[in-house]
Amino acid sequence: MKRSDYIVGLDVGTTKICALIAVPGEGGTMDILGVGTHPSRGLRRGVVVNMEQTVESIASATDEAERMANVKVHDVYVGIAGSHIRSFNSHGIVAVKGRQVASDDVSRVLEAARAVNVPQDHEVIHVLPQEYVVDHQNGIRDPHGISAIRLEGKVHIVTGAVTAAQNLVRSVEQAGLEVKDFVLEQLASSLSCLTDDERELGVALVDIGGGTTDIAVFHDAAIRYTSVIPLGGDHVTRDIAIGLRTPTHEAERIKRRSGCVSPAQVDREETLEVPSVGGREPRILSRRILCEIIELRMEEILRVVRQEIQKNGYEDLIASGLVLTGGTTLMAGMTEFAEEILGLPIRLGIPMGMGGGLVQHVRSPVHSTAVGLLLYGQSERLRGRQWRLNGEGNRFPSILSRRWWKPFKRRWFDQAFRYRGGTFLLDIAQRGRQHAL
Repeated sequence: MKRSDYIVGLDVGTTKICALIAVPGEGGTMDILGVGTHPSRGLRRGVVVNMEQTVESIASATDEAERMANVKVHDVYVGIAGSHIRSFNSHGIVAVKGRQVASDDVSRVLEAARAVNVPQDHEVIHVLPQEYVVDHQNGIRDPHGISAIRLEGKVHIVTGAVTAAQNLVRSVEQAGLEVKDFVLEQLASSLSCLTDDERELGVALVDIGGGTTDIAVFHDAAIRYTSVIPLGGDHVTRDIAIGLRTPTHEAERIKRRSGCVSPAQVDREETLEVPSVGGREPRILSRRILCEIIELRMEEILRVVRQEIQKNGYEDLIASGLVLTGGTTLMAGMTEFAEEILGLPIRLGIPMGMGGGLVQHVRSPVHSTAVGLLLYGQSERLRGRQWRLNGEGNRFPSILSRRWWKPFKRRWFDQAFRYRGGTFLLDIAQRGRQHAL
């Protein structure tokens, strides 16, 4: 196969780096050819704090995927997240003067919506259309071809710290790769985990990773709210290490092997062996002690999630409830515990739309973001359009238009949402799910 046939997703997380290599399959699915994972060293809450270690982790994960797929990777779609991410809603208005709305009018209204003050150390990552208003008629998803006097666009804008994104790009570059595009991680996860019905009725995707918990709220098939909470699975691990007086790496192992968020589900007589610090003899403790430690921290995380959704006024809009994904959600009893704390329907988000012999290796909440990056890349290819900043087809300047990042291309997420009223990417994901079922 040619280099252009492959799509590569790179999930750069706080606890792991995951690289997936795939090619478009039948029925809109992606056939997985290579999977590579490596412990993430050098990142904290999604931000690079040690360049050398980050480069090594990225290179190791990519090399593993390359060997499995027997191909050489050149460019990748990279997930971006972290406590530096900010988001808000905006709108813009332009005059159409009685003619039919054309693509240029849509571009102008999106540019007007993007013309807001952003802190000097932040730059726009995504401009995501929510809906259009034509002559006071709201709820229009695709205004093309409609006669109008005035066109208004409502959008969701996501920004990130310039230095955080720059360090991530340099890390990927030093690992011998090129950043083809940045995608906000909870948006990528939503492509692989959510259904069209959930987006239409209203749903909150909650991706509980190692360093952060990422939230994305959808309603009427559009993104309404995103947020990043600086709490995640690493905090659970540290609580276990302190509570059980065991090394951090042993706490992580114990959490994955014996973790449960509901002590009531654990037999009182069940025990586990806990290594001690400083070479002391291991101790035998009740498993319930471990579960009580996990329960307290997970309850805190879920309550903060509920507060974030409530204080921004979206609690009544998520009729479909919550979809939980991310590696931390694999602990036993997670779904039932979340339903009890949040009082909403909960399901576990498992990535869909994949095929090939390695599909079982990625059918886990751990790979939701990486699979979503592949689906995003597939949608870009099917559109057959490349939007470059500071060139023909330029829409919005951003961090990737800076001179020292000239080699890196930028394709805007908002353009992908314009097809069929903003549901092109969702159609691709849905086609893959139907084929998989």
